[in-house]
Amino acid sequence: MTDELLSSKSDSSDLAFEGAIRPNSLNEFVGQTKVREQIKLLIDAANIQSRTPDHILLAGPPGLGKTTLAMIVGHETGKPVRLTSGPAIQHAGDLASILSSLYAGEVLFIDEIHRMSRAAEELLYLAMEDYRVDVMVGKGAGANSISLDLEPFTLIGATTRSGLLPNPLRDRFGFTANLDFYSSEELHKVLERAVGLMSLQAETKALESIASRSRGTPRIANRLLRRVRDFALVNSSSVIDLEHVNRALELYEVDNLGLDRLDKAVLRALIERFGGKPVGLNTLSVAIGEEPDTIEYVVEPYLIRADLLVRTTRGRQASALAYQHLGFPVQQGDSGLFD
Repeated sequence: MTDELLSSKSDSSDLAFEGAIRPNSLNEFVGQTKVREQIKLLIDAANIQSRTPDHILLAGPPGLGKTTLAMIVGHETGKPVRLTSGPAIQHAGDLASILSSLYAGEVLFIDEIHRMSRAAEELLYLAMEDYRVDVMVGKGAGANSISLDLEPFTLIGATTRSGLLPNPLRDRFGFTANLDFYSSEELHKVLERAVGLMSLQAETKALESIASRSRGTPRIANRLLRRVRDFALVNSSSVIDLEHVNRALELYEVDNLGLDRLDKAVLRALIERFGGKPVGLNTLSVAIGEEPDTIEYVVEPYLIRADLLVRTTRGRQASALAYQHLGFPVQQGDSGLFD
């Protein structure tokens, strides 16, 4: 890792930034204490027995470190990591080609594994259990099944929606890790580490402010740090302070709770356009001009966790806290949300 890469005046692309601050070992990885201990036990046991570690499923919201943990498993076992994703594997032949090219002990990481095709999933069952795949050659009555033996490998699957994984696939993972959102204290440590690697100077209160706006997600914390770093750099400041944080994140429309433009658009629509009444997902989607999946899987999880939005049997409603945060007078609701 060169000084040029870590310099605050170097290429600030996301790729360079992530490569510079990504931890290479479990000891460097901040947060997810229980998961780190569990993965370390798997790796140590496999090393003692001179075998490949069990297959691992990493489940949790985006940005919590699933890809980083997969890379660390490869680093800790001394084996290369092959990266691919579920959407890229739409045919069984695609997966068979990847599996048959793996070296002994190699780690195969499949991101968004729940988005693989059903045919590829079924091929993966046998590969995970018996290190073997059956490939069909030819078509029609003349088709033949050829069995290919595979080298032992470790599959690490990452998913943001574990409920979409079929039970036969989920059951073949030796260990499932459920990643949790980070506390503000843990995010502060993440930011301190990033600041040190980037050779930056930052006041403690500035990092605390960024951590509190990062929605419990390291990826967001590092992204906000980049924006504040850019603001300080443009304003010829060598030290990131609280004023830089406030002015930079105000420019990027991130408030003190970490809400961005889309979050506030959802809450404002619920309060202003629908008068606090329960609203269905599709109706809300049309009202703000955003895809339903984006609202349900990107926006809502944090709003619900922050007690700003409630999902009822009749639809979505903004909470009393949301009214207060956005400066609306709190009114008595018919669902008891404001009691």
